[in-house]
Amino acid sequence: MGHRALVAYRRPDRLYDLRYSHWGGEDVALGERISDETPLAAGAIDATLLADSVARERILTDFLDPCIHEALYLVAPDADYDVTAYRVCWLEWGDGRDGGRGAIIAVDSDAADRRVRTWFRATKTALADLIEMGALSRRAAQAYLESRVCADEDGTVYTYTRAESGSDDSYTPTPDSWLEDDMHRDTDAEDGDRGTDDENGD
Repeated sequence: MGHRALVAYRRPDRLYDLRYSHWGGEDVALGERISDETPLAAGAIDATLLADSVARERILTDFLDPCIHEALYLVAPDADYDVTAYRVCWLEWGDGRDGGRGAIIAVDSDAADRRVRTWFRATKTALADLIEMGALSRRAAQAYLESRVCADEDGTVYTYTRAESGSDDSYTPTPDSWLEDDMHRDTDAEDGDRGTDDENGD
């Protein structure tokens, strides 16, 4: 069965090449094995490309199926193969509705990953019990779960658009913000550089 992970390598043009790891989602130790000498983690990552020249905003919506993938790794080869690991969380309960709704939570160690997995599993299970007892509607439970992921774990919620979904059209999910956050960071960095240049008289 495996513990599937998606590994995205950033290119010089800021697009990404995507590869697959069958066991990379079991924990986040795979990130420690990715380096200049072992860019494919000594065979733990498939050499065959899943896709190339993928924009950052499309990684989540077009390729990271939360029903299948358990982890996401962003690799920056031009930054000494710096790796950012994310735990993928599926924000549904398995009956086929809204199957593409997921979230990613950054984790910087196996200990942090275990804590996130334990927290998410417990929260989702408790909400499932409330739905079954009729204490919460499915829509309210999902909205609450999304808010907890964002507020408690600084997660990013997204919709995998390739999934077939029979969702309730009256439910408006939390807007995706992963790309916007990245763009703001880039803009802030550029503004800081301009400020430094002005101070130097350039």
